[in-house]
Amino acid sequence: MTEPRSAEPPGPLGDELTRLAALHGVATSYSPSPGRTVTASAAAVVAALAALDVDASTPAAARAALTARERERDERLLPPTVVCRPGPTDGPTGGGPAAEADAGLPPAALAGLPPGTRLDVETEQGETRSWVHGVDRPDRVDGLPPGVHRLTATAPDGRTGRAYLIAAPPRLPTPARRSYGLLVQLYSLLSHRSWGMGDLGDLAELSGWAGRALGAGFVQVNPLHAAVPGPPADPSPYRPSSRRFPDPVHLRVEDVPEFAYAADRERLRPLLERAGRLRAAVLDEGALIDRDAVWELKREALELVRRVPLGPGRRAAYADFLAGQGRALEDHATWYALAEVHGPDWSRWPEGLRDPRSAETARARAALRDRVDFHSWLAWLTDAQLTDAQRTAREAGMGIGIVHDLAVGVHPGGADAWAQRDHFAAGMSVGAPPDAFNARGQDWGLPPWRPDRLAACGYAPFRRLLRALFRYAGALRIDHVMGLFRLWWIPQGLPPTEGTYVRYDAEAMLAVLVLEASRAGAVVIGEDLGTVEPGVRETLDRRGVLGTSVLWFERDWEGSGRPLPPERWRADCLATATTHDLPSTAARLTGEHVELRHRLGLLTRPLEEERAEAAADTSEWLALLAELGLLRGTGGGAGAASEEDGIQAVHRFLLRTPARMIGLWLPDTVGDRRPQNLPGTWDQYPNWRLPVADSEGRPVTLEDLAASLRLRALTDVLRTDTRTAPGDAG
Repeated sequence: MTEPRSAEPPGPLGDELTRLAALHGVATSYSPSPGRTVTASAAAVVAALAALDVDASTPAAARAALTARERERDERLLPPTVVCRPGPTDGPTGGGPAAEADAGLPPAALAGLPPGTRLDVETEQGETRSWVHGVDRPDRVDGLPPGVHRLTATAPDGRTGRAYLIAAPPRLPTPARRSYGLLVQLYSLLSHRSWGMGDLGDLAELSGWAGRALGAGFVQVNPLHAAVPGPPADPSPYRPSSRRFPDPVHLRVEDVPEFAYAADRERLRPLLERAGRLRAAVLDEGALIDRDAVWELKREALELVRRVPLGPGRRAAYADFLAGQGRALEDHATWYALAEVHGPDWSRWPEGLRDPRSAETARARAALRDRVDFHSWLAWLTDAQLTDAQRTAREAGMGIGIVHDLAVGVHPGGADAWAQRDHFAAGMSVGAPPDAFNARGQDWGLPPWRPDRLAACGYAPFRRLLRALFRYAGALRIDHVMGLFRLWWIPQGLPPTEGTYVRYDAEAMLAVLVLEASRAGAVVIGEDLGTVEPGVRETLDRRGVLGTSVLWFERDWEGSGRPLPPERWRADCLATATTHDLPSTAARLTGEHVELRHRLGLLTRPLEEERAEAAADTSEWLALLAELGLLRGTGGGAGAASEEDGIQAVHRFLLRTPARMIGLWLPDTVGDRRPQNLPGTWDQYPNWRLPVADSEGRPVTLEDLAASLRLRALTDVLRTDTRTAPGDAG
């Protein structure tokens, strides 16, 4: 790909530092709103460059680094990674995973090649294609299959260059038919078989029931990534230890085949009794979901189950899993084994163990071989139950099945940050700059990937991550999808206001995403809410990545500011009434979300002012719903709408939009008024620890949901017209 080039004139940071930063994709300014430009601090720019191994600590150092970078750019034959795409990128459906490429290499990537340079492509399949640059028909490789290949350039003077060549379909196919589905935080969905929190058995039951009885096309869940072990474990699913492997806390222990043959029933019986008490505490006594307590019980039970020898077929399947996952699984399991001994933050381990490739780590891995195998076995069991849940969903008639969620990053002390330490930017954290909603900015505490290291290895960590998730996903939601384009890097020890944007090669990131999703036959949904850089949504749309549209945010922001009529919504999106970070629809309609923030002392303005603004916002939407005749249970008048009528009307509205996917927040089906997560709080509110509940706050089980007349009435609204999206041609 081409080098980033700055479009901005030299500013207060100086010409050389500005040019150096641009060559490395580090922004020296940003625009928080149209017409407003903010200059990044020199400290942030210098620190970001340092995290990329570029010394700009003094003017002389910056000058030397600039000279070296420009010389490298001018002398090299190829950039580290090149992207080519077969066919046009603007068609409505594009190619499928089996489509072959008539792949023209981008001229910008070949700008450093002298005429007569020999180009050789070695494909994933072991075939070789060759031609001469500037002599043969312009740099095309006919019939190149999708994949990540190796491209070698040999110049007439003998110089050589190598690059990864990502050949990806131009875009993902549009979902075959319109569908609606349920959105749920899995831990919050308890059944009478759960051990105190929702599990993969519950997910399979929900999917099978929703597909067959409700006509749902998908179930979207929160990230199920492996967590940093506690106690106390961070309950947020968006700050995991690893995104590559799932968390065994979600296992249904009784569904492990060897459970039936566990010999020590006397030790299992009290564990099952304690699990029942944990479940009853949440469902009957108002207790919060206790992830640590659940995992302690499951871990003890699984230790007993593991004593049962695997049968020949199961043993062979486990061996295949170990071989297929390779070093990544070995590193993952090693980290968890070491964490049992040294704690869950690798930066505090003995120095020799901080490097996954050190001799000390190799010796520790050998000494802890049994514990490494235990954690590898857990990953296998969890992968199998996730695969079973997706199979159940598809067999129940779901066109998509399970929609998994990819968090934006990982915990700095966790397994991925240790195993992939060379790919993460040391001393940096990802967040968000100050904006109209948060004047102080945000620091999410997640280390960013280094764009240079990703490019140098052909985006291997990203490819492997996606491939692992698509093993059991019918679709993938990507949290903060704008992070494929750029991320706000915050130097350690500085506030979020003192960060700067660092750009990624979005063309390459999207090529990898489209390649892996198309191979899996999966849909991709980008969470693109909030402030989005111009051109990002359009680029995602061209690649077939669906967006996310939430009703309360869909207004005519460039015109009247009023609610956006349904016919003006985009088609290629997942349309919802709310998300895990927002008030439930019942809370929004009743104003309970304002009262909650008031009780917690989170309001920045007088209560009456906040109430009035929220009521006016809701009233505008109710007026539009009434105007469209969607408030059917009240004679059509907005003023007479009950909470349940309003929720149904909101979802009738979503049906009027051309959205290809419509998401129903599961707590909305029973009138739950509590958010699962209240941004801006830590211990003031029980984020990520609440079960699904009714309008009175009483927990509702999966069995209760299946018998709920209120749920049936709402899902009957949605299943009336989700077979084809408005505007579909054929």
